[in-house]
Amino acid sequence: MVVSIPNMLTWTRIILIPLFVASFYFPSQWANIASAFIFCFAGITDWLDGFLARKLNQVTPFGAFLDPVADKLLVTTALVMLVGEYASPYLVIPSAIIIGREIAISALREWMAEVGKRKRVSVGYIGKLKTALQMIAIVILLSQPTNFNLPLVWLGFGLLYAAVVLTLWSMFSYIRAAVLEVAT
Repeated sequence: MVVSIPNMLTWTRIILIPLFVASFYFPSQWANIASAFIFCFAGITDWLDGFLARKLNQVTPFGAFLDPVADKLLVTTALVMLVGEYASPYLVIPSAIIIGREIAISALREWMAEVGKRKRVSVGYIGKLKTALQMIAIVILLSQPTNFNLPLVWLGFGLLYAAVVLTLWSMFSYIRAAVLEVAT
């Protein structure tokens, strides 16, 4: 394993997950804000590790593997906690789509790596935009009390549904690219 600032940031994101969960369930009026802050900080490390890896020329195969794993662990944990908190199909449906897509694309990337075509399913602009919308939506939903009458809650849901559209778009783009690559 290569020790570098980007990899340490990725590990930090993984290490923050138990603290994030504990803060979410902590019996305090500040639990929502604290968990949103921790999630937001972890999301910033996601952007920062990629930026620094490229800027410092510290892109490594291990970092390329670990970064999406850390992202999936963080986002999936947040969505599962929010589904439990809101107990609403309005959140279950987009969460199931996002989590299902992440599992499907991970499997697709693994398969493409086995056939030596991993680069064809690397993250593109739509995937980055999807991640940004997911992160913002999750921060908003974490920071608010579970109350469908709050405008920010509806903004969070709106951004999450926009992320779902990009989630499906990017998934079909990756699948199409993989099918075309393997067919040639």
